[in-house]
Amino acid sequence: MRIIGLCRFSYPALGGFRRQLHNVSEREAYLYDPERMELRFRHFEMLTLPSIQAQEDEDFTFLIMIGENMPFPYLERLQDLTTLVPQIKIVPTPAMQHRPAAQSVILNELGEDRPESIQFRLDDDDAVGKEFVRIVRRRANQTARMRRHWRNMAFEFRKGFFVNLSPDGIRAKRVKTEFLSCGLAATFRPDDPLTIMNYPHHKLHNKMPTLIETSPAMYLRSLHEDNDSNASKQIGLLEPLSPKTRLLFQERFNVDEGRVRTTFSAPTSPREAG
Repeated sequence: MRIIGLCRFSYPALGGFRRQLHNVSEREAYLYDPERMELRFRHFEMLTLPSIQAQEDEDFTFLIMIGENMPFPYLERLQDLTTLVPQIKIVPTPAMQHRPAAQSVILNELGEDRPESIQFRLDDDDAVGKEFVRIVRRRANQTARMRRHWRNMAFEFRKGFFVNLSPDGIRAKRVKTEFLSCGLAATFRPDDPLTIMNYPHHKLHNKMPTLIETSPAMYLRSLHEDNDSNASKQIGLLEPLSPKTRLLFQERFNVDEGRVRTTFSAPTSPREAG
């Protein structure tokens, strides 16, 4: 059984933006704005990448889906960041509707003789716990007999944190949510033409049986001004990390508040500014 994760990194999908962007050129101009890209890279470096790099079960593939026209300085920076993580593959993808595009990326990775798979998605500014891959594989094995007559089964982790990163460090709030995109995975049969990206994450439980994990905390969901949602309104409810939570972030998510302060205090590098 293969485990496949998908991350869309500033991919210029057709549709799906709250802003009125009428063509691919407008989407790319918005996505590749230097200030925006610096914000995305800093979150990716501090949240997504360390949590993926620290997975206790290393037998998985993490696909980073990017646009074919990503400017070379950003592509080079992404390659430099991920080169030491063998599970990561960067996949340049033509601009199209985001669900078919993501579906094709996952199916191409699985190949013609597709095995059974567990699939998950993770935004480029979120994180999952270091045991995420290990636990979802274990749950799939434990439910194998139960799943024999089911097309799919989902595994959801309800507990996590909303976080905001800044030069002051990390502000956070412990939360219990329902079917966020992070902390969610699903099984797929070898002959299934669909993928995790063909299902809206908040409706996944309407399409397949679901095992809900009430503990441990398994995700960090970032809140910031570039979130494509209303989540940024909740930043004021977050609090500075306590020593206990700071240690938890380090041990469970491989997220270091000291590195966050340093990274978010740094000026934009010349490569990104140009």
